[in-house]
Amino acid sequence: MKSVLIIGLGRFGRHMAQKLNDLHHEVLAIDKNEDRVNDVLPFVTSAQIGDSTNEKFIASLGVRNFDLCVVAIGDSFLSSLETTALLKDYGAPFVLSRATRDKHAKFLLRNGADEVIYPEKQMANWAAVRYSSEHIFDYIKLTPDHSIYETEVPAAWVGKSVGQIGVRQKYHVNILATKLDGELSPLPGAAHVFTEKETILVLGHNRDIQKCLHI
Repeated sequence: MKSVLIIGLGRFGRHMAQKLNDLHHEVLAIDKNEDRVNDVLPFVTSAQIGDSTNEKFIASLGVRNFDLCVVAIGDSFLSSLETTALLKDYGAPFVLSRATRDKHAKFLLRNGADEVIYPEKQMANWAAVRYSSEHIFDYIKLTPDHSIYETEVPAAWVGKSVGQIGVRQKYHVNILATKLDGELSPLPGAAHVFTEKETILVLGHNRDIQKCLHI
């Protein structure tokens, strides 16, 4: 269990607080808006109304005691930057800040953010990959060049085993798992025979996956 400070309780901050609660972490949620604070009270450890750009207020929080500090402010570029800088000034060990555009992300990193999340851009990229092909059901970008795709089994593979196809040797990709009726079967062996109804989770270089699966 970790202790998490979330500053900014718009849609992103609220949803993150809810998920952290589901994961049984301790959450202190903060916003200037009383209604937003009241909305999250049922699913956080505690909540406060406060201005995170106020140095005295940040000093009162003991931010060095939190495992993770999240700056989820999305409606004020300046407030996000000031809050990020103040958290680091007062010893926050790890600050994750939300960006709303590329330039914002660069300034947040320069002002002390340990990592930046850009939810709109990340979701847009995911949706573009997911819905531009009828064969892809999920997608996780690991690096600029490597990803995991959940996709239907290529028609040419149906009825053949992993060993017969020589997936890794021929296509230079790895089959991490197969999924059928919501049940995941990790690391299928060479004897696994692909069926038309299952999907596969494939890890590899984007170029190899696209060539292999004709994405």
